[in-house]
Amino acid sequence: MSGIYIHIPFCKKACHYCNFHFSTNQNSKSSFIKALSKELRLRSFEYESNKIQTIYFGGGTPTVLQISELTSILDVVYEFYNVSETPEITLEANPDDLDLEKIVTLSKTKINRLSIGIQSFHETDLVAMNRAHSAYQAKKCLDLATRYFDNITIDLMFGMPTMSMDLWRENLQIAFGFGIKHLSCYAMTVEPQTALEHFIKKGSHPPMDDELAANHFKVIIEETSKQGFIHYETCSFGKPDYFSKHNTSYWLGKTYLGVGPSAHSFNGKKRSWNISNNSKYIKSIEASILPSESEILSIENKFNEYIMTGLRTMWGVSLQIIETEYGPKIKDQLLENATKLLKSDFLVIEDQHLKVTTTGKFLSDGIASELFLV
Repeated sequence: MSGIYIHIPFCKKACHYCNFHFSTNQNSKSSFIKALSKELRLRSFEYESNKIQTIYFGGGTPTVLQISELTSILDVVYEFYNVSETPEITLEANPDDLDLEKIVTLSKTKINRLSIGIQSFHETDLVAMNRAHSAYQAKKCLDLATRYFDNITIDLMFGMPTMSMDLWRENLQIAFGFGIKHLSCYAMTVEPQTALEHFIKKGSHPPMDDELAANHFKVIIEETSKQGFIHYETCSFGKPDYFSKHNTSYWLGKTYLGVGPSAHSFNGKKRSWNISNNSKYIKSIEASILPSESEILSIENKFNEYIMTGLRTMWGVSLQIIETEYGPKIKDQLLENATKLLKSDFLVIEDQHLKVTTTGKFLSDGIASELFLV
C-alpha cells in the first residue's frame, strides 16, 4: 500500500499560527500546476510497482484551485500510477471556498473525502487566528457538504488561552450536531517565525496555557467517546470505518510519495523532501531537475520514528517488531527505559504492545522522546 501527497502551496490569507509552506501570491498558480504535473510524471518510475491506495491534496489551501485544475492533476496520477479501484482521495478545504455549486461539482469527481479546516465555530477565535472564513460560513459549508459527502473530517483547534471550557465543549457539540464522523483536534502551538510568536513576544497576545490545553484535551476524549468515536491517534478521532487511511499509512510506516514544494516522501529506507520555495521549485521542474534533498535513515532514525509514530496510535509499539527488526538487546533497552513510565501510568504493555495510557496521551511525543535511541 502506498499513498501520494500533493502539496498546493497557496492560501488567501496567512493564519497567525501557521508555519506550513504557502504563499498568498497566486500569480504563479498556472506555472505551478504544470510543474506539479511534470513532477508526477518524472517520479512515476519510483512507484511503478506500487498500488496507490490513497491520494491526499494538502496545503496551503487546495480549494483555491479550480475544480478543473484539481481534476487535471488527478488525471495525471491515474495515467502514470497504478491506482486502486477504491482509493481514498482527500481534499483539504476551507469553508469560504465551499459554496453549493463547488460542493456539488466536487461530489461528481473522484474526490471522495473532504478535510475541512473549521478550527472553531466562534467568530472571536477565527478573527484571532486570522482565518479567511466566518463562523456562519463554517456552519453553512457543513450543512451543504454533509448532504453530498459521507466521508468528512474537520479540524478543530483547542488550547487557545481565550477559549473557555464551555466554548470548547460548544465547539464539539456543534460538530457532533452535523453528524461528522471524523475529527482532527490540534492544540494551538507557538511555531517559530509566525505572527503568533511575534504577538506573544510583543505582549499583544496572551501566552499559551499548557494546563488549559491539557484540560481541553481531556474534554475531547470524554465527549468523543460518548458519541462513539475511537481515539485512534493522538489528534484523531474517528467513527468505525472512518479513520483516515492516508494518515494511518504514515503512522504505520508505509511508503508514500510527496509532490509539490516542501512535500516529503518515504520509500522505507530513504526520506526525501522538496525545496520550500515556489519559484525555485517551478524553475527546477521546468528544467527536469527534481528540487529535492534526501537522507538514508539510520537504524536509530528508523527506531525513533517507529517509537514516535507508534505511541501516537491506539496500536502502539510492537515489542515483537522491535525484537525482529532491531534485536533482543534493543528490545531489552527499550523496556528498561520504559520502566519509570510504566510505573507512573503513562505507558502500559498490552498483548506485547507498548501503548500510551489515557493519562499519557496528551504527552505522547514527550514520552516517546524518553525512549529514543541516541
